[in-house]
Amino acid sequence: MSGAARSDRRRWSPLAWALIGALAAVAVVMVIDRTTDSGSERATAPTSAGPTTTTAAPAVAAKVFRAIQPSLVLVQAVRDDGFVQGSGVIVNERGQVMTADHVTSGARSIQVTFADGTESSATVVSSTPERDTAVRQPDQPPRVIVPAVLGGGVKIGDDTFSVGNPLGLADSLTAGVVSGLDRSLEREDGGGELTGLIQFDAAVNPGSSGGPLLNRQGQVVGIVTALANPSGQRFFVGIGFAVPIAGGGGAAQIPPS
Repeated sequence: MSGAARSDRRRWSPLAWALIGALAAVAVVMVIDRTTDSGSERATAPTSAGPTTTTAAPAVAAKVFRAIQPSLVLVQAVRDDGFVQGSGVIVNERGQVMTADHVTSGARSIQVTFADGTESSATVVSSTPERDTAVRQPDQPPRVIVPAVLGGGVKIGDDTFSVGNPLGLADSLTAGVVSGLDRSLEREDGGGELTGLIQFDAAVNPGSSGGPLLNRQGQVVGIVTALANPSGQRFFVGIGFAVPIAGGGGAAQIPPS
């Protein structure tokens, strides 16, 4: 074979292979089309991006906040060691407020502010230091009393929401998941160990204590009691704790309506 013939073969071979490849692709498309027409499934690429699950979370959070907002309470206490601010939630038709015991324990005076702006002094109904929960009776309940809906137990991985007054920022909502169950924690005042706690990662800070921990339906599943910080500082690093509303001897004691 001459040099010219070999040169022509080298020059045309790539074009020939490209043509063969194109014909093969057309044949595959025709086979797929025929298969689809016969009733078999056919995979197609979407022409535009469909909705993602990230759009659902804000909608759920907004629904949760609307459900709990009328029941939220700002709790303020004057104690010998200073002024303390926390959160609370209406738990029955008498307008009684459940909060964390350490927010109002030993207080000389307690004031509660309801969602409609009603302000009132409050007195002690009951305290359960071993559960860090307390119930306070307002002297002047709001004109319209909206008790929170109480929920059942939770599982690790469940969505959860915390609503309260962290750092004095009223009616703040944060979202996360239940990250642990049946946790134990030493009380800061040396009053023993809290047990059976819900661990969660929705952000909480000073002022959140006593506020409700909620499920996706806006039902109260716990009362926020503490945050964990290995540095010893009082700011959130990803672990909060709540006393469960349901669940045996470790649950908060809800007064009857």
